[in-house]
Amino acid sequence: MILFIRFTYLCIKRGIKLGILGALLVLACTLVLLGYAITQGPPSLVTEQNTLYYGKDGSLIGEDHGAEERYWVSFDKMPDTIKNATIAIEDRRFYDHFGFDLKRIAAAALTDLKQMRMVEGASTITQQYARNLYLSHEKTWKRKFHEALYALRLEIFYNKDEILEGYLNTIYYGHGAYGIEAASRHYFNKSTSELSLEEASMLAGIPKGPSYYSPLANEEKAETRQNLILSEMERHGFITSSEKNEAVEAGLVYSGKEETEAERIAPYFQDQVITEAARLLNIDREQVKTGGYHIHTTLDENHQKTLEHQIQSHIPEKEEIQIAASIMNSHTGAITALVGGRDYAKSPYNRATQAKRHVGSTIKPFLYYAALDEGYSPVTMVESKPTSFEVEDEKDEYAPSNYNDQYADTAITMAQALAVSDNIYAVSTHMDIGTERLADTLKTFGIDSPVSPLPSLALGAANISLYEMINAYGKMVKGSESLEGHTIAKITDRHENILYEYQPKYDKEKTIDPDRAFTVTHMMTGMFDSSLDGYASVTGSPIKGKLTRMYGGKSGTTDFDSWMIGFSPQYVSAIWVGHDEGGRMLKTFNEKRYAKAIWADTMETIHEQLPPAAFIPTPNVKGVYIDPETGYLSGPNCPRERLVYMDKADIPEEVCGGNEDKTKQEVEDEFKNDPWFKDVVDWFF
Repeated sequence: MILFIRFTYLCIKRGIKLGILGALLVLACTLVLLGYAITQGPPSLVTEQNTLYYGKDGSLIGEDHGAEERYWVSFDKMPDTIKNATIAIEDRRFYDHFGFDLKRIAAAALTDLKQMRMVEGASTITQQYARNLYLSHEKTWKRKFHEALYALRLEIFYNKDEILEGYLNTIYYGHGAYGIEAASRHYFNKSTSELSLEEASMLAGIPKGPSYYSPLANEEKAETRQNLILSEMERHGFITSSEKNEAVEAGLVYSGKEETEAERIAPYFQDQVITEAARLLNIDREQVKTGGYHIHTTLDENHQKTLEHQIQSHIPEKEEIQIAASIMNSHTGAITALVGGRDYAKSPYNRATQAKRHVGSTIKPFLYYAALDEGYSPVTMVESKPTSFEVEDEKDEYAPSNYNDQYADTAITMAQALAVSDNIYAVSTHMDIGTERLADTLKTFGIDSPVSPLPSLALGAANISLYEMINAYGKMVKGSESLEGHTIAKITDRHENILYEYQPKYDKEKTIDPDRAFTVTHMMTGMFDSSLDGYASVTGSPIKGKLTRMYGGKSGTTDFDSWMIGFSPQYVSAIWVGHDEGGRMLKTFNEKRYAKAIWADTMETIHEQLPPAAFIPTPNVKGVYIDPETGYLSGPNCPRERLVYMDKADIPEEVCGGNEDKTKQEVEDEFKNDPWFKDVVDWFF
């Protein structure tokens, strides 16, 4: 018994010592933090919050406004209704804590620990103000620590009224309104000092999610939150029960003020920049606009102006069709121009990034890329004639047709099939290699939109965005998965600290074979080569006369969509023309040709000042001249010939023209002595 008492005494004594030591340690840390905060001095309450956007040449192309002194309202001119409504919903113990609500922090920390991630915040008004002024909105413990230091400095050097004044003058209320004065004018066309209880309680609910709780965007959700705020105000003694009931029953009349969209440079492009920045920084779009960031984009203003000019020149104003278009650097993936519609002011819906449409025959290059891995080559022969295909688990057969029911009624090469866009060849190949192969290949090229591995997928029966398609074509031209379409080169904070900088990334699970990619890339130049004409003309015939250098590409047409995606060694450009409501394309010359004509004139213009460039073959492919009709090697008596690249093992032994005595080596020697080949070698080396 004595030993037990002695042991207990020693434990208590040691516990007291440890408790005292822990308390001293906490006190020391607190004193250090206080000392550090005091030595840093008072932080400025007036800090620029504008997010700036720059083009690739460093020129300013846009600006989103944050805190601006022009609408600063002093604390004594703010009605108690807006102050009390904000405190009731955001931080009811605002005047009782020293910048940190320990009770809320403990509850939030417990929730975060249970979830093993930051899912619940407990920020006070002081902390929110500190974050809005100086920091990012990323949900990390590091950011929380720095936010706490800023909040501590605010609490040390400013009184509560000054902090609340700054907060209400800088918080974002949606629709371009920053601060309570701008919000009051925008929503109710009156000054802050004139706000009623019902109006103030409505505005106080918006900052939590401006695009979600704005009464102009979603009145039902806004009113639900307003009622919650009024209940909180009553519960904490800010208003009486009768005042609450009157406010709930009072109807609100909004000013009806429409947002005026000033003329912006490349507005659809800038919208995509905001979306991309939000993803990269892991914040929402509103936080991008009000975060004070400097965003350096990939926009080439000359490319943008050219694209917009060609659209306006080719499509008459009376036409009720829409357009999406983009230009990409084929070496880096940088998006240099982007259009998401014919008039941003009338419709900010971005058809280049948000709309997903059937892509038609523009999908075929990816089918043939997959086929090359299954033993096909550019000279593989498949019959082009009316054909019905059996579909597993389906009673009806699938019977595609060629454009205008034109068929070769004999076997044709892959090179010709791609150039004239033969549908029978495509579906036959698709069924032969297995329908899953094309679906998997699309994923390899970065197309994440869901597709069904049906026979019709070979003809583009899949809803994919233009942004995904230009990105996939860019990967094909470069022959690498590392290329990724992007509109942002770099993001910095207002102090020029780099928050993000684009770097190409390699995906081991989506490796692209450069030899097959080059083979397909070069085959696509065939759409402009009349030597591949046969039972039908090559699909680039209508615009071939406009082109002054080597391009490749693929067009695509459905009943509702018209596509043209093409490229030079320097740039890829994609054009889509169609109707928002899915209206059937009129079978007129103009509407069917808009996409190709805009593409051709745009590409020619942006290349005017660029030196000629060639598509450089990869080391493991070999270029040979073939007879487009038979797929044999071209001989001296061959009426036509076409240069194709393929795996050395796939080069045919036969020679067209009836000169069976000519060897393959002699044909290859002729190719090496060809002036075109010498020009490519001289340019490359």
